[in-house]
Amino acid sequence: MAAIDTQAVFAAAPRKTSFVVTLFATVQEWNAKRQTRAALSKLTDRELSDIGITRADIDTIVG
Repeated sequence: MAAIDTQAVFAAAPRKTSFVVTLFATVQEWNAKRQTRAALSKLTDRELSDIGITRADIDTIVG
């Protein structure tokens, strides 16, 4: 008589999905920060001053 452990198969599936979702979300967050940092870096000091930040604040704001 053979026994099949179905619990182990179903228990592993959500972790893989969760890992992929977490990885995708992390990459999206990194890319959004990269784009924001690039956009702010392209602004002149005057434009940054108009929105109330300095060039030194960019890394702090973006994270």
